[in-house]
Amino acid sequence: MASSSSLVSEEQLLCPICLEVFKRPVSTPCGHNFCMSCISYYWDIERVTQCPICKECFHIRPDLKVNTFISELASHFSLLHVTNVDINSTNQQPTCSGSGVLCDICTDGITEAVKSCLECLGSFCDVHLEHHCQAFGLKRHTLVEPRASLKDRVCKKHNRFLELFCRDDKSVLCTVCIRSHNITHDVVPVQQAYDTLKDQLGKDEGKVQRMIQERFQIVQSMSQSVTESTKEAEEEIENSIQDLIALEFELKKSREMLIKVAKEKQKTSEEQAERHISNIKREISDLQVAAAKINELKGMKNQLHFLQSYPNPRLLPHTMDLSTFSFTNLEIQQMRKSLTRSFSQLHMLLNEINTEINKFSDSTEVSNDTALRYMQQFEVNIVLDPDTAHPLLSLSANGKQVKYNMGAGLWVNNQILKPNTFTEHLAVVGQRGFSFRKFYFEVYVGEKTEWCLGVATASLQRRGAIVRTSHCGLWAIWFLEDKFETFCSPDVPVHVGKVEKVGVFVDYDEGKISFWDVVSAVQIYCFTECFFTEELYPYFNPCDNEYGSNLDPMIIVPACRTE
Repeated sequence: MASSSSLVSEEQLLCPICLEVFKRPVSTPCGHNFCMSCISYYWDIERVTQCPICKECFHIRPDLKVNTFISELASHFSLLHVTNVDINSTNQQPTCSGSGVLCDICTDGITEAVKSCLECLGSFCDVHLEHHCQAFGLKRHTLVEPRASLKDRVCKKHNRFLELFCRDDKSVLCTVCIRSHNITHDVVPVQQAYDTLKDQLGKDEGKVQRMIQERFQIVQSMSQSVTESTKEAEEEIENSIQDLIALEFELKKSREMLIKVAKEKQKTSEEQAERHISNIKREISDLQVAAAKINELKGMKNQLHFLQSYPNPRLLPHTMDLSTFSFTNLEIQQMRKSLTRSFSQLHMLLNEINTEINKFSDSTEVSNDTALRYMQQFEVNIVLDPDTAHPLLSLSANGKQVKYNMGAGLWVNNQILKPNTFTEHLAVVGQRGFSFRKFYFEVYVGEKTEWCLGVATASLQRRGAIVRTSHCGLWAIWFLEDKFETFCSPDVPVHVGKVEKVGVFVDYDEGKISFWDVVSAVQIYCFTECFFTEELYPYFNPCDNEYGSNLDPMIIVPACRTE
């Protein structure tokens, strides 16, 4: 057998396709030999059944059978090759191979292995390897350099080392697996994939460390802000209390002054009334004297004596005009009327104070309103890019409005479209992209029955339909009649009800995009845990008339800050 092996070289027993020793060799009608799996896979992917070597074509695919002679010759050659290598390795290798892999049979726990067996899935020292050199069944096993965790490194289906990595499927493959693998997939050696992913891990680690540091800084800043806020709150409470105490003092002062002024006015009125009463009493006395005189005169019968006795001037004394006198305190009444108006105004002010206090006691309303005002601080100027607009859209001259133009369909087929134009979606994006930390803009949608609004990457597909998945590069909400859904999740409602004005806030670093009903300060939806690698462009789609009259424009409006 040794002489025969010298007549056959290893190159003669290698498959021209996989370049390894034949496994189940077959011969084509033209006389060339291949592994059955190799030539079968080759014919499966080729349109013409031909020989890979001489290119002879076969009108009918040959029914190939294993060539037993070549198969036995290849097996014998492999056995001799492995045995010779094993014997040489056994004679030359010291007890310690320096591989760091221990023998699976030795009980001392310190003897290193010199070979690993792919069939046995074990590692052996030079002593325990002798069975593989002597036993006929073990001689056919494949021996390799010592490998740790051999079971995990060998393909369970083909008993070959897992040497390749498919980046598309995220799976490891052996050289046999690759023959039936998708040829369009990106397959690289395990070591290359390992190095690449290790490098990526290094970059991710750096990014994670930066994110951790940023969050530590935010925590520190927030802790400091909380401390300062607590101090400010205590000062504000103290100032408010002092203001209320001052107001209470002023009210007390006003009350005392009111009492004092009212009593003084009452006293003055009483003194004046007493003077009038005294005068009236004096007049009563005078009138009583006049009445007695009158009675006396009335009783006289002597005419001469009557005329001589009649007083001159008249008997009636001078008296005051009683119709002009009244005890009603007009000054106090006037003061009461004036104070009533002031009291009403004061009550209104106190009610406003209580309303404001109660408003801040409603944490949800205040939180949303405060959050919206915070986002509006990051407002940016948005101008729409006409080069990206679908031909059926009309833009205003200032680039702030976009609407569906029903009449444009008559001439759109003759229009020459620009490279960045949307061809199927009725969409347009802003002229400027954003990749900094935070930005915000507001859009008036009014009574529109359908629209789509959000942000998109620069690489968003413009030609044809956009696949509605979470990885399409578009984060948007879609309004249909009375409900909202996200662009990436069709038919899954996320909010119900109409809105008039929508606010869009993007936190690039945090990976968040939130949409707000500006009028009611209610969040419509928020995308979280997004990962951005490109600039983000505002995305507008006013939609057609599928859900009723929808010709009103979407209008970019200034943020309305309510203080």
